[in-house]
Amino acid sequence: MVTAMEDGRRAYLVLGIENQSQIHYAMPVRNMLYDAIQYMSQVEERRKARRKSGETSETGGTPEEYLSGFGYSDKLLPVVTLTLYFGAEKWTAPRDLYGMLMADEEILPFVDNYRLHLIAPAEIDDEDFTKFHTELRLALKYVKYSSDKTRLHEIVREDSGYRSLSKKTADMVNIVTGSRLKYAEREEKVDMCLAIEEMRNDAMAEGREEGRAEGREEGRAEGRAEGREEGRAEGREEGRAEGREEGRAEGVVSTLTALVRDGILTLAQAAERARMTVEAFEEQMTSQEHA
Repeated sequence: MVTAMEDGRRAYLVLGIENQSQIHYAMPVRNMLYDAIQYMSQVEERRKARRKSGETSETGGTPEEYLSGFGYSDKLLPVVTLTLYFGAEKWTAPRDLYGMLMADEEILPFVDNYRLHLIAPAEIDDEDFTKFHTELRLALKYVKYSSDKTRLHEIVREDSGYRSLSKKTADMVNIVTGSRLKYAEREEKVDMCLAIEEMRNDAMAEGREEGRAEGREEGRAEGRAEGREEGRAEGREEGRAEGREEGRAEGVVSTLTALVRDGILTLAQAAERARMTVEAFEEQMTSQEHA
């Protein structure tokens, strides 16, 4: 909030700046309240001044002036509040009090409206940025293109003002746009073109590291899949080998069983040739008989 003075030729105003990094849907009422508070503050200051100087109804002031704390000839400084929106998107919230009201058209003429004085970078034509004569021009233009990295890099490279930006302004745009620019804290001036290049290099390095990490994970996943497939193949082969072995063993037992039944071999001789105990061979014979 900046309070100006009066001279013999003109009256200056009280200028308030509302900085918004996000859209505020109740901004008309919010600013209207700030302005009303500022006007009441001026009235209160005048009341204190009148009473301190003895301007009461007994010393020349009227009862109405004493009651009001404000004289017939007293005047207020006009209050103007500018809303600076530091977002890259267009302002989609109401721009006046009417935009917030739920009222029939016939009611609105009886309701005093309150309008925002809004500065939104996305709504400023490029040629109109020259109307700003401070680094605010550079800040607003940076914000406007902060979501378009290609265009942002172009405007920073084209405008020499970005090569020697005050650290205060650089800090501000860095915060409101979330750019994550890196520059020396001890420097009073910042080369935004260089800072952006370093940011891009860092992003590329991060991307490469993320790519390597993703590649390693994909490699591990592929390796696990290949390992499972090889394991299944080996398992199938081992299973076939075991099956063949079991089949051969069953065939040997079957042949020896037939020889025992034909009286050619004794049970003990058949068990010995099958490399089994007599009891185990008898169980195999019995299971084959019931199969």
